[in-house]
Amino acid sequence: MTTLHLINKTPSESTALGDSLATLSEGDALLLIENGVYAAMPAYAEHFTRLPRTIQCYLLNNDALARGLNDLNPDFAAIDYDGFVELSCRYSKVVSWF
Repeated sequence: MTTLHLINKTPSESTALGDSLATLSEGDALLLIENGVYAAMPAYAEHFTRLPRTIQCYLLNNDALARGLNDLNPDFAAIDYDGFVELSCRYSKVVSWF
């Protein structure tokens, strides 16, 4: 069973990022939304260096743009709302971390 993990808080607001990274399994995906997109900033890049290559990382582009973020981790694919819906359908389980 593959899981899409949603993070909507910054690493400084919550332990959601660290908690989710500790539970990721082969084939899972991580999607940063709302304030979670801040985790794609270069300052947080080290959090993602040990992820298996099978873990796909995404961020909601509209949320990054709304926060004026443009110099982001290139390992994160920017997606739109349609992409968010597509990911939610692709994975057998969706978990929101707080």
